[in-house]
Amino acid sequence: MGPRIGEGLQMPDRDTKTTMGTEDMHESKVSMEPQDLHQDSQPRWLFHNIKFFVLCHSILQLAQLMISGYLKSSISTVEKRFGLSSQTSGLLAAFNEVGNVSLILFVSYFGSRVHRPRMIGCGALLVALAGLLMALPHFISEPYRYDHSSPENRSQDFETSLCLPKTAAPASVLSNDSCSSRTETKHLTMVGIMFTAQTLLGIGGVPIQPYGISYIDDFAHQSNSPLYIGILFAATTMGPGMAYGLGSFMLRLYVDIDRMPEGGITLTSKDPRWVGAWWLGFLISAGLVVLAASPYFFFPREMPKEKHELHLRQKVLTGAVSIVSKDEELSSQHEPLKKEAGLAQIAPDLTVVQFIKVFPRVLLRTLRHPIFLLVVLSQVCTSCMVAGMATFLPKVLERQFSITASFANLLLGCLTIPLSIVGMVVGGVLVKRLHLNPMQCSVLCLLGSLLCLLLSLPLFFIGCSTHHIAGITRDLGAQPEPSLFPGCAEPCSCQSNGFNPVCDTSAHVEYTTPCHAGCTGHVVQEALGKSQVFYTNCSCVAGDGTVPAGSCESACSHLVLPFILLISVGATVASITYTPSFMLILRGVKKEDKILAVGMQFMLLRVLAWMPSPVIHGSAIDTTCVHWALSCGRRAVCRYFDHDLLRHRFIGLQVFFKSGSLVCFALVVAILRQQKKEASIKATVKSSDLQQQL
Repeated sequence: MGPRIGEGLQMPDRDTKTTMGTEDMHESKVSMEPQDLHQDSQPRWLFHNIKFFVLCHSILQLAQLMISGYLKSSISTVEKRFGLSSQTSGLLAAFNEVGNVSLILFVSYFGSRVHRPRMIGCGALLVALAGLLMALPHFISEPYRYDHSSPENRSQDFETSLCLPKTAAPASVLSNDSCSSRTETKHLTMVGIMFTAQTLLGIGGVPIQPYGISYIDDFAHQSNSPLYIGILFAATTMGPGMAYGLGSFMLRLYVDIDRMPEGGITLTSKDPRWVGAWWLGFLISAGLVVLAASPYFFFPREMPKEKHELHLRQKVLTGAVSIVSKDEELSSQHEPLKKEAGLAQIAPDLTVVQFIKVFPRVLLRTLRHPIFLLVVLSQVCTSCMVAGMATFLPKVLERQFSITASFANLLLGCLTIPLSIVGMVVGGVLVKRLHLNPMQCSVLCLLGSLLCLLLSLPLFFIGCSTHHIAGITRDLGAQPEPSLFPGCAEPCSCQSNGFNPVCDTSAHVEYTTPCHAGCTGHVVQEALGKSQVFYTNCSCVAGDGTVPAGSCESACSHLVLPFILLISVGATVASITYTPSFMLILRGVKKEDKILAVGMQFMLLRVLAWMPSPVIHGSAIDTTCVHWALSCGRRAVCRYFDHDLLRHRFIGLQVFFKSGSLVCFALVVAILRQQKKEASIKATVKSSDLQQQL
């Protein structure tokens, strides 16, 4: 479940073409450069060093991926804080692709006409601005209210949740939340700010990777370029893992840590009403991006081409670049590309209108290639699976196994993502060490897809059903009504939309509020510096009528580790197919179309996978909800899911996309076998013809 490595690879720009065509001039420039550099100050020498650029770019891309991945780590928390459905939050998570896709092609065109390091720096500052905008709704919204009391008087939390006679109930208990037009407008403003921030995040990320890769390839020694790009990708793969790790830490802190109410709060991180400090991670990530962007305004537009090759042991070199062995293929094709009349070479010399006219013809020619089309479709299916998992797997773990959002992020950041990186390394090593041809690469991808699919099947059975919730029907979409609650709570004036769950541990029955359990009193016990709330005199509870605050624990919480281990191993196997599938694309299209095919590949992945997949998964999750929290007559965040249905639909979507990838690779194997057979027949016929002529 690593990042979309290489998604910014674009067509080489005019600077690249000039560099390749004037290498002698660069060599003479290099021979004179050391004298000049010794005369300059140390900082100037530093910014004329391609190795320092590689270091800066690795840090920048890592910080950028932290911002883009952080929202996924806190998606369930953002839903609770702003009352979003899973479909809406999925659309929010995917919205950064809108800005990215809209500009990704024009980056290749204008790349030859701009100062690339400064454009990277400007894009990074835009990414940082997007991170600040994502955190802005926290500062302009009112403090989080997990009850119906005012922020200044938390003691009313207990009173509003207790069973009070209908004649004695205060008006605040019987009334619903304010539904004024001002409230609704403010809610839409918060959501609009976050969507705007996601769009800016996509736009700001457009120049960072393609300009950085082309800059490195232009001014690094030809033999060092693959190693530098390999180091770059190896460093940036840690970005999403660090995002989930940061989310795990931030969500342990209360959302209003900067404006805590007087007397503190009575919530714990295990309470379903808990909202962590989701906004703090965006501020930290944005600060890191600003720091990482600063050096780019001091790099020159062109620097002396690196003269000396790095002499490393073969074993070290192989291990460093195995994760991106595809880039070695890409770099080795630069020289032949100079002699080809492909769009990648002539694009910088075209006007915008000419570029738009030529591009569709090259696009159709590439899409007609069956191997390219099938491999891209298989990667689309795999990316759909990864996008859905990265966005909503933490939420599924929270609901299915009753774990906190912090622990769910910790599992992904420390287990699933690192194992996925290992899978990518293993795939690169297999391709490089075994010198796999296209046929062998396709077989490896087919076997990896098959094993990944088989590992997903047991996940259907690892879990348990939703525990009994008093007054909540299991029929999908049904809403709780006063008549559905147990008769023992009929004398009480309970809000049907209230939410302060308590658990009858002896019967393993959960009530949405103490009022619905018939509780008339409460006590607060202090233990180990933490307060635990108990509700007393509950008429619906057997025994002494005392229940603890909070939801009931899942009966299968011990199965969370087997569940995540199977998912992590499956992600590792799927990652092994990444490099072999990339090699199939590079070796399956014409030389003049290779670089364009790579850019086209990642554009299609964005449009067909990373944009729609979170929305598809979010919509499927919403259909498993059995109890919605209502806000001004509309559905807001879901409070209770049908756990079996949630697990089956989430894993079902994963299996569906994995099956699609498997079918595509099976077709690739069949086509390559047929081509090999036809080539063998032609060779036999040609050999027989030569023998007859002799």
